[in-house]
Amino acid sequence: MTDHADTRATARCPICRKPADGAFRPFCSRRCRDVDLNRWLSGNYVVAGKEEEDEDGLGAERKPEDGRG
Repeated sequence: MTDHADTRATARCPICRKPADGAFRPFCSRRCRDVDLNRWLSGNYVVAGKEEEDEDGLGAERKPEDGRG
């Protein structure tokens, strides 16, 4: 049997590009995990989507039913 180098791609941390650590996967450390969380919470990352609608499907165009609006 020949000895070949492992040719699988090593998972990299999406923040600093260091090899990922199994304990913090896909990140390399708690710091990079927290940096990513902060980016989500501060609005740097967003998931594209359409504007939400109310349960009745009227969305933001809904006018108050009592006429005071």
